[in-house]
Amino acid sequence: MQRTKPPFRADEVGSLLRPQRIKEARAKLEKGEISPEELRKAEDMEIEKVVHRQASTGLKLATDGEFRRSWWHFDFLSKLTGCELFHPEQGIQFAGVQTRHDAVRVVSQLDFPDDHPMLAHFKFLKKQCDAADVTPKMTIPSPAVLHFRGGRRSISKEVYPDLDAFFQDLAKTYRKAVKAFYDAGCRYLQFDDTVWAYLCSQDELKKARERGDNLDGLQQIYARVINYALAERPADMTITTHVCRGNFRSTWISSGGYEPVAETLLGGTNYDGYFLEYDSERAGGFEPLRYLPKGNKVVVVGVITSKSGALEQKDDIKRRLEEASKFAPLDQLALSPQCGFASTEEGNVLTEEEQWAKLRLAVEVAQDVWGK
Repeated sequence: MQRTKPPFRADEVGSLLRPQRIKEARAKLEKGEISPEELRKAEDMEIEKVVHRQASTGLKLATDGEFRRSWWHFDFLSKLTGCELFHPEQGIQFAGVQTRHDAVRVVSQLDFPDDHPMLAHFKFLKKQCDAADVTPKMTIPSPAVLHFRGGRRSISKEVYPDLDAFFQDLAKTYRKAVKAFYDAGCRYLQFDDTVWAYLCSQDELKKARERGDNLDGLQQIYARVINYALAERPADMTITTHVCRGNFRSTWISSGGYEPVAETLLGGTNYDGYFLEYDSERAGGFEPLRYLPKGNKVVVVGVITSKSGALEQKDDIKRRLEEASKFAPLDQLALSPQCGFASTEEGNVLTEEEQWAKLRLAVEVAQDVWGK
């Protein structure tokens, strides 16, 4: 049976390849050839188009493709009260490639500002989605993302000599963000999260220890922060998470199946749905899905890769959904690409038409498996 509320049987993570018009406008802005207002107009036009394209593809939801962002996470985090964007000596190291040298650090007490720019971004998206008769989906980074990669050294010791106080303020900040998006009309919000995948990776755990970070009880701390953030969401608001192993120009960071975190993530966090990547051997098997509680929670199985343009076969996808259903009921499963198509503005190594073919494939398979 198809679902009438998110996450839908055919869904998507969030980001889409940036149209050429936006790329050109951003380049002109950097050179001082156009104003920020002219860039915004270009973004507005392309977001309106991409919302209708998602609707015509058969999706019941639409995002703004994250067209206004440079990064999937830093654009949001850097605009929180108490955070600032800075430029370290090195970028983030992916498999064979390094990102631009951007990062975020905490320099004063955390809070969610009433004028956070992504509230306006969502309101524009909602207007377009209302016209296209699809559900607007907003994506923001998970609270855990502000802590794990930078760790203790990226959080002011003068402001937060005790990390317990940091996590308390982080939880309050995100609870306030949830309410602000709800008040703006958002009923489908997603916390994008690389951290749960890092906690499955021995390499990433080693790096964290080398940074001097204490990993004891970290899963439980993150779960408490997330659950506090979600605790007062109204009944008509769906909040999901996407667990990502890294996505930059079709490369990745972490490897490892979900077994080390599945019990806490699936059973101990109060999300309504989980977008889990299953497009490569690095994700492990479906066995950890046994921790999904029986009931209304949904796992959106990401067996369609967004990292390359080669189109999967329908029968292969159906076979993998059947495998997943051995560990979680088919009625609690859905389908999507494994990640967004452009977690940063550079985008993955595939064409726009290959992107849309992947999304159409998800819709068609979902109709075959769960009905039209």
